[in-house]
Amino acid sequence: MAEPTIVVEHREHLWYLLAEAAQVEHLIMCQYLYASFSLKDGPADGLTGEQAAAVARWRELLTGIAIEEMLHLALVFNVMTSIGAAPPLSRPNFPRGSNDLPGGVQFRLLPFGTDALTHFLYLERPEGMERADASGFVPTVPPHTPIESGEAMPRAQDFGTVGHLYRGIEQGLAALSARIGERALFVGPARTQATPELFRWPQLIAVQDLASATAAINEIIEQGEGARGDWRDAHYGRFLGIWEEYTKLTEADPAFQPAHPVIAAFTRQPYDVAAPQPLITEPLTRTVAEVFNLGYETLLQSLNRFFTHTDETAEQLQVLVGAAFDLMAGVLRPLGRALTAMPAGPDHPGRTAGPAFEMYYQFGNFVPWREPAWALLSERAALLATRAAAAAALPGAPRSVGDAAAAATRIAASLITHVPQELRPVRATMGLCASPLSSPRICSSVPRSGPTR
Repeated sequence: MAEPTIVVEHREHLWYLLAEAAQVEHLIMCQYLYASFSLKDGPADGLTGEQAAAVARWRELLTGIAIEEMLHLALVFNVMTSIGAAPPLSRPNFPRGSNDLPGGVQFRLLPFGTDALTHFLYLERPEGMERADASGFVPTVPPHTPIESGEAMPRAQDFGTVGHLYRGIEQGLAALSARIGERALFVGPARTQATPELFRWPQLIAVQDLASATAAINEIIEQGEGARGDWRDAHYGRFLGIWEEYTKLTEADPAFQPAHPVIAAFTRQPYDVAAPQPLITEPLTRTVAEVFNLGYETLLQSLNRFFTHTDETAEQLQVLVGAAFDLMAGVLRPLGRALTAMPAGPDHPGRTAGPAFEMYYQFGNFVPWREPAWALLSERAALLATRAAAAAALPGAPRSVGDAAAAATRIAASLITHVPQELRPVRATMGLCASPLSSPRICSSVPRSGPTR
């Protein structure tokens, strides 16, 4: 079946498509991380030596692919800022049906297993390849009416695969550059770009013109589906390799269960999902899940500030990037893995929780001015450190919660040093510092002077 043509006649058409691509990459990344976190740890979880070695390989591969999805998100953001568009980090909650995206593009948090791998292979399949999605992924809306020539307002357009979407963006960049002029299209300043030096990703491409924008889009396509169909080392090929090994091991031992019995449960009913969702009712698990979500929110805020920064110094940009990476590795990873081994609650007997990557509101931007933006980001990071420390002190809390609290403390301390003294919440923070759960490193950065009573 021929894939529909993606139409780009105005900058706003391109902006809309890039925002869709960012949302797709964000949702895919969360799915891969959830499946990675769900995997068991080894013989202590009832795995044989051979099974444990395979599970460790799958976790490493899944994590690596998820990191590359983060790279794809950064590349999309570079293209967006190069044409003068602010990158979006907001997204809908899971499960994500097909509302404004094409009917075949749906997302759900699944533990590692047959359904997850089937779904991942479907998402990463190369252009022109027919492949069925996992059970339960049924298109819920009819195809969109194609955009007609002369339409000024952007709206959803159908794409058969993620690669098809990016080919449409690539062609739109070339067509719009030819129509209005390359310099008129790429209006964004060079210093807004995420660079390989800052992010320590050699594959990251700073976008300033049509050639670099095309290279960025092709990098995404080649990592996902392969270079013009050569998918063996791309995401699709790697998932296929996992599928083949998983199938072999399950045939040898039908009782083999590589993942914890996780359920995609929330701390509260998602604000943008009409159907009732499972809720975590075990108090300790719910507390840890809330800390995970707070860490995820702080990660998005850190990335948001980087990609919309104004007059930050090179050192401050490095602090933002460092905070983002530390939040992922030092906070989200240990908490995410801990949650998949914690009970979801009496409403879900025999099931464990998992990180639902909850969005509690429509995520927006900070104000453009650096000092107030950093004040808000630092304030949230300090709250994360305090809440993580409080969770770590609860009876029965996994040791990894304490590790996450220590990482959050380091992150908060790195951010607050760039907030002017007069913008720090002296009274509130001093109140937190009076708690035995508070961080000495954060509290040592807080001025002790203030009004006397």
